Order: sequence, then structure tokens, then C-alpha cells
Amino acid sequence: MTPQANDILQEARKLPPKERAELVERILETFPFPERQAVDARWAAEAEARIDAYERGEIAASSAGEVFSRIQKVGG
Repeated sequence: MTPQANDILQEARKLPPKERAELVERILETFPFPERQAVDARWAAEAEARIDAYERGEIAASSAGEVFSRIQKVGG
């Protein structure tokens, strides 16, 4: 990584998580990815299906703390 890119990374790490996520999304938008709209549409449909299943009582919700704890365990 170039020194300039490393400097940008260090500054990005100081941002709150939501802003870092938005920054990542904006950077990813700069790459050519013709299938992006189709992928985004599939993810949106999946999210809606999960919300519907939750509202029907077919799946349970987890708190953000529980989710991040599981991620920490998997990620080491």
C-alpha cells in the first residue's frame, strides 16, 4: 500500500462505524461491477423475506450485541 493510501486508511479508522461503512460503499461504487444492480436487488429481496418471516414468527431476532459477539468468536 502506498504511504498516501495508508494515511487515508489511518484517517478512515478514526471514523465512527457507520461512516466507515458508508465510505467503503462509496469506494466500492468506483469499481466496474455490471451485476451490482442484480446483486443489490437479490439482497433487498432476501432482506424483505427475512423481515416477513420474522413478522410471521418463523424466525427470531438477535440483538446487535449478540451478533457482534458471534462475529468476534468466528473472527478470532
